[in-house]
Amino acid sequence: MNRRDNLDALYRQHMKSIYYYLFKMCGNAQLAEDFVQETFVHATISLNEAKPEHAKAWLFQVARNVYLDEWRKQERRKNNPLYQLFLRQKEMVSPYGEPEQELLAAEHEQILESALKQLPENYRTVYILRELEHFSYEEIGTLLQLSQDNVKVLLHRARKKVNGLLKKEGTPHYE
Repeated sequence: MNRRDNLDALYRQHMKSIYYYLFKMCGNAQLAEDFVQETFVHATISLNEAKPEHAKAWLFQVARNVYLDEWRKQERRKNNPLYQLFLRQKEMVSPYGEPEQELLAAEHEQILESALKQLPENYRTVYILRELEHFSYEEIGTLLQLSQDNVKVLLHRARKKVNGLLKKEGTPHYE
């Protein structure tokens, strides 16, 4: 097996677990994908250093180093006095947000999705196009063959219904 086949096999075997590890570290899907890419770029350069029986551990070490290198770069860019206080206390704070915040946002998103599924199709369509996809009233009207006034009425009713459903769930609502 040549060097390229080795790397390809390692990628297929470990890419997902490395992605999930990096995602848990940084809390951002796009960054985790970028870090996985960078991990395998480093792995390509240093593949001769890895022993086949320890390849997984070696790849995770490379992934950790990629994450820490980025974390250090972000750390250097910060000039916030509160951040300096954290450094003096020797706490390592991720520059990509707090896991609790990410978890709450994901939970809120699931509740919103559930609320949207309960809407009539026309309300759901208008709501998604305006609130999530940021279409203009004119664009929505053209797309759905409605007047702008009809779009505004449907959106108002959809928002009211969504807010009621979210209030039932005890989550903050959108205005």
